Amino acid sequence: MSRTSVDSRSMMADAHSSSNLVPVLFSFSELSRPSSVPLGSGSEVLIQKFLSIYGHQIDVHRKLVLQCFSEEWGQYVDLPKGFTVTERCRLRLVPLQMHITTLGNLSPASTVFFCCDMQERFRPAIKYFGDIISVGQRLLQGARILGIPVVVSEQYPKGLGSTVQEMDLTGAKLVFPKTKFSMVLPEVEAALAEIPGVRSVVLFGVETHVCIQQTALDLIGRGFEVHIVADATSSRSMMDRMFALERLARAGIIVTTSESVLLQLVADKEHPKFKEIQNIIKASAPESGLLSKV
Repeated sequence: MSRTSVDSRSMMADAHSSSNLVPVLFSFSELSRPSSVPLGSGSEVLIQKFLSIYGHQIDVHRKLVLQCFSEEWGQYVDLPKGFTVTERCRLRLVPLQMHITTLGNLSPASTVFFCCDMQERFRPAIKYFGDIISVGQRLLQGARILGIPVVVSEQYPKGLGSTVQEMDLTGAKLVFPKTKFSMVLPEVEAALAEIPGVRSVVLFGVETHVCIQQTALDLIGRGFEVHIVADATSSRSMMDRMFALERLARAGIIVTTSESVLLQLVADKEHPKFKEIQNIIKASAPESGLLSKV
């Protein structure tokens, strides 16, 4: 086969690929950047695109409104429900003046659990590791009962080992190795995109001031509401843990407990799974040295 025909086929493939992308001008505040999105992209994809372009400049704790420039009206108008990108357009993301108070409501249909780096080699180093294993296992059991997806990371498992045997990962949506401290990697973002309507992430594991902190900050930067389970997260140093939780709470992340999370998810004594969740929490979670260091 000649080089000319190979180049020709490559150009045709590139043209086909680019034909599925639509040029869009993304404007935020006084800034504007041209980019493109797949044909048929809806509001969720567009919001994520704005966040990827403007990142920390967008205050995710404000209500945000997507608008499209209307040739008919000569100005930006709010996107109608069900809007998808079908042609070249100009979009604008507008933060409303009022801050949204983070209420912290949890629903099984919009929640995912993140279990971070609960690995064998950390056992002797992390303070109260046995206690957070016990609480983490409660959370995993609750997730299975309520049908909540679970994403599990393992930091450099070749050197640090796999997730401890006490943690039952049966039914986990994703178990993946990493070297980056944050759990928010492309494969995790892809997994989240497969879960319709996910809004809240319940996060637990180690270490509070490193992988937990960086994961939480990455998640709120992408518009998720984050709940850190205080009785299921620890560090080698209680000072590091304490100041990390304080910093995260100031950033708008909800610091909570395992029992609070599980009962919030069932919400009602008449919930069909209430008895099963009640059986998990009948014995109180360990009141370890973590208690005075939150």
